[in-house]
Amino acid sequence: MTDSEVAPITLSYIAGFLDGDGCINLQLVRRKDYRLGYQIRPAVVFYQKAEQKAFLQWLKSVLKYGFIRDRKDGMSEYAIVEIQPVLTVLQALKKYIHLKARQCELAIEILTELQNSKRISAEEFLVLAKKVDQFSELNSSKKRTIKSEQVEAFLKAQLILTP
Repeated sequence: MTDSEVAPITLSYIAGFLDGDGCINLQLVRRKDYRLGYQIRPAVVFYQKAEQKAFLQWLKSVLKYGFIRDRKDGMSEYAIVEIQPVLTVLQALKKYIHLKARQCELAIEILTELQNSKRISAEEFLVLAKKVDQFSELNSSKKRTIKSEQVEAFLKAQLILTP
């Protein structure tokens, strides 16, 4: 999906929906199978009551990425994950997003740096992890469990990052 494939008015509508009933999220996730021990996991998620799931299916048909799932609380969510799909969607919507404009800009910045790095260094990853901390402050995240300090401590303990 590129913004040239979708009418500007449709992108504007989707951006408004994301501003109101959606979420842009970046989180640090522990990954034992990753060289640096952690992953930056992006997500764009739209929420709707399960009886309005057809709207989420329409969104997916326009944006082309992600998956829809029904939750046990009567809600459905349409989630787009992974660096490239999230980056593509945010770049297409960015000029129309208002309430979450700063989150969108920062997510694009972080994901672009991740995407452009063939083999990111521990120092570069730590800088991005600190930006993820800034991102979670913009989202007023209460459930967040992993912060850049934990990443830094891990990298130093593994002697991947020099103290």
